[in-house]
Amino acid sequence: MKFSIIVVCLNAGDKLNNTLKSIFAQDYQDFEVIVKDGGSSDGSIEGMLKEDRIRLYRERDKGIYDAMNQAVSYAAGEFIIFLNCGDRFHGTDVLSGAAQYIDKESQKEKLILYGNIYNEKTDSWIMPSPKITGFTCYRNVPCHQSCIYAAALCREKPYDTRYKIRGDYEHFLWCYYRAGAKMIYMDRAVADYEGGGFSETKENLKRSKAEHKKITTLYMEKGELLRYKAALICTLAPLRTWLAQSRLFSGIYHRLTAVLYKRK
Repeated sequence: MKFSIIVVCLNAGDKLNNTLKSIFAQDYQDFEVIVKDGGSSDGSIEGMLKEDRIRLYRERDKGIYDAMNQAVSYAAGEFIIFLNCGDRFHGTDVLSGAAQYIDKESQKEKLILYGNIYNEKTDSWIMPSPKITGFTCYRNVPCHQSCIYAAALCREKPYDTRYKIRGDYEHFLWCYYRAGAKMIYMDRAVADYEGGGFSETKENLKRSKAEHKKITTLYMEKGELLRYKAALICTLAPLRTWLAQSRLFSGIYHRLTAVLYKRK
């Protein structure tokens, strides 16, 4: 099986079926869906879309990353995609497009594909760098909804559940710094991101910052960190983040950065 698509949920309401419908609308059908439910009581599981390729597992967990680890243990696919409830694939050809990239690679065990994300809340695009570097890892890695992971990477290194906000970030840095994963940018949209989730509350944004500091010191040398911090100051990072997330300026900003990336 090519893909295992993992959907972690807890009292998701209609969001669960919205996500599932976008998966089964794909024009490439070599996949399974792992629905990992943490004990919903809102009827969302009972009203879930009925499809033979949906494998439902209902068991308690200690948070989203623990739930994701549990789901990975059940996955049979060669590649794993995580979609949160409420998120959707952007178009019907996401999986077929990804399969074309995968089929060109002879060594697939350490491969990560990634692409663009549309943020519905801010009506803006999140477009990662087409080349992953140490500075990219420090500043802003691709959203996990836009990443397609070789399952071997997820099995070798589970998500560290000590991190409540940045577990996916820590895992991505491990893939880059420790596993030597090959990361390929797909110049296309992968998912529509609902926005406004757990990680974006005021309290969790503060916690996210603290976890970022702790994680980067695990993988980056002191001199490396100083260079990256200086680069953010010199390149007006807070202003660029505001432009990237602005409803008014997001489109212009990302078109300009896309042109600059292509010139490098």
